[in-house]
Amino acid sequence: MVSLPYDLLMQTAALDDAWRTTHLGRLMGDALRRFDTRVLALMAHDVQVPLALSNLAARAQVSAAHVHITRHLDAGGTRPGVLAERAGMSKQAMGDLIAQCEAWGLVTRAADPHDARARIVRFTPDGLAWQQAFRGALVQAEAEFREAVGAEVATVVRLGLEAYVGS
Repeated sequence: MVSLPYDLLMQTAALDDAWRTTHLGRLMGDALRRFDTRVLALMAHDVQVPLALSNLAARAQVSAAHVHITRHLDAGGTRPGVLAERAGMSKQAMGDLIAQCEAWGLVTRAADPHDARARIVRFTPDGLAWQQAFRGALVQAEAEFREAVGAEVATVVRLGLEAYVGS
């Protein structure tokens, strides 16, 4: 095997390094972070969001992790383990997230009516207002995406992602 001088190796590595920042997974991750950031910014300025929650969002205290609860909590309530699975998080991390959202007044935990040993997480009235604001922010952020890339590209992106995730 021929060994190249260090400077040449570093130049070659630098030229070949672009793959780390331009691959599809990285682009999808960056796009998701940008989208979630925009959704939270819209919610921070939504008059329908309870003031305390709006202030948390405005001060960047609410993160994309908190959005997992909003995305994955069923209208009738959901067990913490199911929330963790849907969000791709550990049960412990989801438990911490639920505790924080409970302290903020977004959710409440109660006994599961079908299994006394289990708990179920439900939105509070403020949490339902938060969820409605989330829905409106999603509509706005999707419209902004559509405007930024064009209707045809937005449709192709949606169809491609739906096919990729198996929806």
